Amino acid sequence: MNPTLQEILDAREKRAEKQKILLAKFQKPLVCFTMNIPGPEKWNRDVSVAFFVGCRLLEQAIGTQALLHQETNISPCGGEGYFVADMPADQLKSLCVQLEEDSLAGRLFDMDVLDTDSRKIQREALGFPKRKCLLCDNDAVICASRRAHPLEELTERTNFLLFVAAQELFCEYIGVQAYLALHREVQATPKPGLVDRRNQGAHKDMDLRHFFISANTLRPFFVDFARKGFLTRDDAPTEAFSQLRPLGIEAEKAMLKATGGVNTHKGAIFSLGLMCAAAGRLPPDKWQVESLLSQCAAMAAGIVKGDMAGKSAETATTFGEKLYFTHGLTGVRGQAEQGFPAVFHVGLPVLRQALTEGLSENDALCVTLLHLIAATDDTNLIHRGGRELQLAVKEKLSDFLKANPFPTMEEIARIDDKFIQKNLSPGGSADLLALTWLLHTLTK
Repeated sequence: MNPTLQEILDAREKRAEKQKILLAKFQKPLVCFTMNIPGPEKWNRDVSVAFFVGCRLLEQAIGTQALLHQETNISPCGGEGYFVADMPADQLKSLCVQLEEDSLAGRLFDMDVLDTDSRKIQREALGFPKRKCLLCDNDAVICASRRAHPLEELTERTNFLLFVAAQELFCEYIGVQAYLALHREVQATPKPGLVDRRNQGAHKDMDLRHFFISANTLRPFFVDFARKGFLTRDDAPTEAFSQLRPLGIEAEKAMLKATGGVNTHKGAIFSLGLMCAAAGRLPPDKWQVESLLSQCAAMAAGIVKGDMAGKSAETATTFGEKLYFTHGLTGVRGQAEQGFPAVFHVGLPVLRQALTEGLSENDALCVTLLHLIAATDDTNLIHRGGRELQLAVKEKLSDFLKANPFPTMEEIARIDDKFIQKNLSPGGSADLLALTWLLHTLTK
């Protein structure tokens, strides 16, 4: 529903009052960030994407040490972002002008900077030119006051800029979060049987270097997964998924080439790529845990039945296919079809509880991995030690975690030694751990 003129005027008054409260409380310069959106509709899917991108860019420009306070308000009148920064107002305004000028999407950003005395810092006072009109090189304020351009032309130009923002910045943000999730996962130490900063786990053909090379190679592919999701956001989920699979094959080939044939992230390409596409299909204000996982499930619907059609225990070629026909295990395909229940019911709740309990991010990730191993049928464990051993490990670990849900790193290191002795590597659980971290960062 489009806001009325009175609602827009009321929103301006509330915004001014909010600015006074924050300036009085912190006694530091403040950025009030809104969007320049012509026409009656001030908030929709594409506007929310650009607003979200602007908020993230502003956070990064200010920096975590200088950012004292941040909050956002969303209404039919649009998005409002408030950022209090511990830096001179002139410096803060310069950062905002740079963001407004650095990309096409920035033309729609309206980042007002107020000094501690409520004085608005003007561009011209810092030597920057006045903002230009969206459609011509004239002063934007003059064009707006004279209604120099038809609303239809302004709206068309705005929609184009919003679309570009989503492709250039929004998808890049999603892809980078997936890339960082891979780094978080591999560097978490200690991890039983897996490559980490402590050792190579139960692997003789790979180390940290292989994982870093692989992650760097996959970064642009994750951006492309997000872009595929964005461009197919109005298509049926399964139709969108069909466009992801060729990209996944390309990503896997690039990974193997970069690592010299070492399989570092095959499972992660599937699960994180699917999550990137799900995030690309949804506007950021819809990035709730349930909605993202439901989107994954909708895209992957029917994948197990489809991939196993026409095959049997006798004709199965991959280990995953053989497990399906001999034990009924569906692996990561089944997890995806069901919206990654291991992440929803185990990974994310354990991770967030561990962080709430005061564990470091590293320790919380290591603890979460144990819970994932105990809660899933990790096909990598079965491949290494057989079904019986995997079930025995799962049961023993479950009993251990019931008595001690947040073990110390020393205790996990001893489990690591035992896994290495038995040549066990829970690679499937590691992929779910990376997915858990990605979902955590997208929704926190």
